[in-house]
Amino acid sequence: MAKITRKPAPRKAAVPKKKAKAVVAKPNAPAKKSLKATRPWTPAEVHEAFSRFRKANPEPKGELEHVNPFTLLVAVVLSAQATDAGVNKATRALFEVADTPQKMLDLGEDRLREYIKTIGLYRTKAKNVIALSAKVLNDFGGEVPRTRAEIESLPGAGRKTANVVLNMAFGEHTMAVDTHVFRVGNRTGLAPGKTPLEVELGLEKVIPAEFMLHAHHWLILHGRYTCLARKPRCEVCLINDLCRWPEKTV
Repeated sequence: MAKITRKPAPRKAAVPKKKAKAVVAKPNAPAKKSLKATRPWTPAEVHEAFSRFRKANPEPKGELEHVNPFTLLVAVVLSAQATDAGVNKATRALFEVADTPQKMLDLGEDRLREYIKTIGLYRTKAKNVIALSAKVLNDFGGEVPRTRAEIESLPGAGRKTANVVLNMAFGEHTMAVDTHVFRVGNRTGLAPGKTPLEVELGLEKVIPAEFMLHAHHWLILHGRYTCLARKPRCEVCLINDLCRWPEKTV
């Protein structure tokens, strides 16, 4: 029987491996310029900005309706996470029947809730208003206290509430920082800060004393009607030439 000899299968030519492409690191995209890195406002520019605000609106008023320091305090406490217009709609009838701490206590929490039920978080706020009314009566003789620490000791009242009351009721040169003032301070570069307190202290540092009584009203109104959150109206802004915002449209 003939011996069968199998020829070995020809080897396949080795396919040269593709060289891995060298990874070239892309240069990092230039980081957005932070407001802190922008050129700070000069004292002359700050004075010019507030001079323009004063000329356009010499006597700005807060938009929360009230008849005395106590009703102002209540209105500010109720305004947390709510609009001034919404608070005013509820408090017009409320303040006709309860414009003092004693009358508020006589009204009681249940009936108070009925007056303010159109305001967000009204149950918690009703509880706070009754509690602060009792504290004002028991600890301060029925009068709204006149120091920041004392006002902050009241249920539902924080630093912003204290600053508003001290400014509007007692003429103190305080800076109440709400969402509008916080936005304006940061966006314009006037007083950049990561927290409301940082912005508050920054504004107090740069704003001349002659403007401080009305400064927070001017800034609130500017943020509410001109320097809007989504679509700022740069074309009608009184300080658009001074503003440091890199995305301004003028």
